Amino acid sequence: MPPERPPQVSVILPVRDGQRWLREAVDSVLAQTLTDLELLVIDDGSTDATPAILEEARGRDPRVVVLPQQREGLVAALNRGLTQARAPLIARLDADDVALPERLARQCDYLHAHPDVVLLGGWAEIIDAHGALSGRQMRPGPERLRETLAKKSPFIHPTVMFRAEAARRVGGYRAAFEAGEDYDFWLRLADIGEIAILPEVLIRYREHGGSVTRTRELRQIYSARLAKLAGAARNSGRPDPSATLTTPPDWHDPNPGDFERDSSRLYRMLELADPALARAAPASAIDLAAITSQRSTLTAGERKFAQAAALNLLRERRDLPVSRISLLALLLRLGPAKAAKMLMRRK
Repeated sequence: MPPERPPQVSVILPVRDGQRWLREAVDSVLAQTLTDLELLVIDDGSTDATPAILEEARGRDPRVVVLPQQREGLVAALNRGLTQARAPLIARLDADDVALPERLARQCDYLHAHPDVVLLGGWAEIIDAHGALSGRQMRPGPERLRETLAKKSPFIHPTVMFRAEAARRVGGYRAAFEAGEDYDFWLRLADIGEIAILPEVLIRYREHGGSVTRTRELRQIYSARLAKLAGAARNSGRPDPSATLTTPPDWHDPNPGDFERDSSRLYRMLELADPALARAAPASAIDLAAITSQRSTLTAGERKFAQAAALNLLRERRDLPVSRISLLALLLRLGPAKAAKMLMRRK
């Protein structure tokens, strides 16, 4: 008996305790106009009704493949999906989003017509917790993508489709870039092929009350900084300095590697955006030069944290090892208008 022909597309959908919107996400994949697909749902140790919802979906549609695992995290779930995917093209969707009916067909058509493209994104419209359109859309520009990618991610993760062979060739997602694993992945895919964005709305992207903590946001922009540094090294012909990292670097490590040393020094200051940490930090740890020496390279997110850290030190500390005038000057250099608003708000 000949081996079963693989589907055209494998959709990877990781989930943990996603019972509220999971059924809608799954059904949006199963209702695609392109029917030759498999839906790989990686259940990362759910303790709610997620397993029952997935069992019901698998019972009514054999295209659903459920891959349970212990709570190993998002990167492990994504890489398990990459390992198990049988199709030459892989699409992503999150358990709280909705794929529009022609999403997979439109992306497949594009990739078939552009064999040099290894990574294809798209646009998204925003919905709220109840599924109502917010009137807003995320429309990353399809032009000058490499220029944008060198600074930040132009891709909305649950809109992407990429070639399985390329994803495996670059090694999939990397755990060392926690919370920024997608950006690191895009940069490495761009090393070996072309990238593109289809200027069409492909999904409904749900914004809801699960807010990102300050710590998580800081880890995300830290990982993005490291990913950019690694990408710049590769593009200049040097070895990838992050190749030996297997876990997310700790910016408190007293002996960081050469690759992350300057970034770790910066982020020990940026975390003082938390007032409690600003109050508790020993005076010897207040290293204003860590920010001033890298001010020209700060991203918008890093600049926001740097401003909050400087303001916290001004308001929370009397034992500063630097002058208050220096801190005020830094606030103004980071953004006069923003500094004025923050100072007024904290009065």
